[in-house]
Amino acid sequence: MSRNADLSRRRAGRRLPAWLLLGAALLAAGAAWARSSDRNRPMDIEAGRQVGTFSGDSVNTLSGGVHITQGSLDITADSARITLAGGDPTRAVFSGGPVVLKQVLDDGTPMSARADAVDYDLRTEVVVFTGNVSIQQPRGSMSGQRVVYDLKSGRVDSGGEGGGRVRMRILPRDAQGATAPETAPDRKDDR
Repeated sequence: MSRNADLSRRRAGRRLPAWLLLGAALLAAGAAWARSSDRNRPMDIEAGRQVGTFSGDSVNTLSGGVHITQGSLDITADSARITLAGGDPTRAVFSGGPVVLKQVLDDGTPMSARADAVDYDLRTEVVVFTGNVSIQQPRGSMSGQRVVYDLKSGRVDSGGEGGGRVRMRILPRDAQGATAPETAPDRKDDR
């Protein structure tokens, strides 16, 4: 049974395709690009085990089924590793299960994403989704094996590893509906 995930936020002053915004939001565990009202909400973290500290220069490991919520943001993963410098998070790596993220955007639009792993470098503001990446929102979908999203520039670099392909489906504005679109079809490259 697959788990879905919705999550994203609008970057002020940017007009990015919605699937790109979803990719940006995928690792938004309290990050600056989360839904604006979510950033001011308490973050709740559940895990089977936690090792480390959330202060100083440290690595904090969560395992045994990680569930993080903050407002409309919902992240589930088998494990997470949070790196801190001076008590501030600098990197968050979610893995296993798959990683599933959900969030509702400021405009009320649901976003969902899943990947085998999500790595967010808070210093460079780069999010890397790897392994069976699927990003969906009402305006379209994207799937592939690797998606790199630079939050500062809005640049996306995506591709299929091992001969795979990136697949995107972008619906016209008139075709947007209340239900999420199907993922782009999985087809083998006939070349």
